[in-house]
Amino acid sequence: MSGYGSLPPKATRSGIVAVEVMRGHRKDYAVDAVAEARESAPANVLMLGMGNVLLGDDGVGIRLVERLRTDPAFGAANFVDGGTLSFSLLGLIETTDAMLVTDAADLGEAPGTVRLFENEAMDRFLASSRRRSVHEVGLCDLLDMARLLDCIPRRRALLCVQPCTIDWTEALSPPVARAFDAAAARAGAVLRNWCVP
Repeated sequence: MSGYGSLPPKATRSGIVAVEVMRGHRKDYAVDAVAEARESAPANVLMLGMGNVLLGDDGVGIRLVERLRTDPAFGAANFVDGGTLSFSLLGLIETTDAMLVTDAADLGEAPGTVRLFENEAMDRFLASSRRRSVHEVGLCDLLDMARLLDCIPRRRALLCVQPCTIDWTEALSPPVARAFDAAAARAGAVLRNWCVP
């Protein structure tokens, strides 16, 4: 653990799992975080934010998780900061019926562009050689493993935001910051559809 000691993952009442970040280094406690998140999640809806909040726009997926977890309308959903993890999240995916992943992705469009890919469209986007999420290798592999184990969520969506700046900063770039509320509203609409009977 590179001299930082043993730090426990954190879960809030709303179910978000925080991955410790100290002195610019991400401390991953995936196994414990997955177990803790599973215990705190009363429903089968998962919102998984991918990225690194220390790399500017790369952290937009996690920031969307942070925003929506505070909305009481989504209290039944499980919110997870997936960071840049992959296979360690399979345990959560195995137990979910609906999964929304939020991430920065190279869409080949103007910075701040928001796109939603659902079900098979999500699979095609991740498998394409030209358009890829910044973390697509882990996410593709994770979904392939879920498919092999016959536990892929029957409802799944990937909400992507075209980044402008991926560099050492905690701030979102101006175009991504301007698009943030629209991205949160779009993600909220997906969750609302899944969480509200």
